Amino acid sequence: MTDHTHGHAHQHSHPDWAALAAELEAEGTTLLPYVAQALEDIAARIPAPGTIVDVGAGPGVHTAAIADRFPAARVIAVDGSPYLLDRARERAAASGRTVEALRADLPSGLGELPTADVIWTAQTVHHLGDQSAAIAALADRLHPGGVLAVAEGGLPSRFLPRDIGIGRPGFAERLDALLSQGFGEMRAALDGTVDIPEDWSSMLRAAGLRDVRARTYLVDRPAPLDDAARAAVASTLGRYLRMADRLDPDDAEVLRRLTDPASPHDVRRRPDVFVLAARTVFIGTAS
Repeated sequence: MTDHTHGHAHQHSHPDWAALAAELEAEGTTLLPYVAQALEDIAARIPAPGTIVDVGAGPGVHTAAIADRFPAARVIAVDGSPYLLDRARERAAASGRTVEALRADLPSGLGELPTADVIWTAQTVHHLGDQSAAIAALADRLHPGGVLAVAEGGLPSRFLPRDIGIGRPGFAERLDALLSQGFGEMRAALDGTVDIPEDWSSMLRAAGLRDVRARTYLVDRPAPLDDAARAAVASTLGRYLRMADRLDPDDAEVLRRLTDPASPHDVRRRPDVFVLAARTVFIGTAS
């Protein structure tokens, strides 16, 4: 899955919210094991939080997991899309939980967020121009002793063997380079972009948080995958099609074959498709 599975600060003009929501839900569900592990580390710091805010909640995959783990807490989903917030409420309700929804544009709305015992934000801050200022604004919304958890970075996900039987071996690494280029262009185009080292632990400490720790969680789903996970992989690879003209012609053709439902090489058909992902969460506590 890509580095924008959860956050949506950048997505407000997306023309098809229903399609986007389906993609985000599929990918988010596939990566939920890392969220569950991170929530246990949060619970070790603050076992019974009163209010938890999920910033950049999207369709609420993480929000629902938060509500399940902390059933006594008031859980608030924050996003810029009313449609995605409705999906977040519906997802929580389907498991018997209630979450509140708050529409807010980021970063302008950070200072107006509810104060909280826990703030969770996943793959959202890197879509804001001044990442350090965003971290400081989030930390400022914590109650004393509250916890900020920022999921950013990790390692590129892997879905296929090095040699997939078509094209040149090393296809995944070449996709990584394409994604890195696109990420840099996205950052450069943001309003108010500040170029700083992406040292998230230092940003949390600069915001006044203590006991800052980083932990990387593994999501290991070996082949053969179920249909839902295969669809999530297809969704992720499908987004690369938007940049296929930047690949060499052979790699572009491989990408098309991997994402074409009519192709025998489509990832929804291949027996060797897996998910191996590593996601890092940075956690700090307010004084």
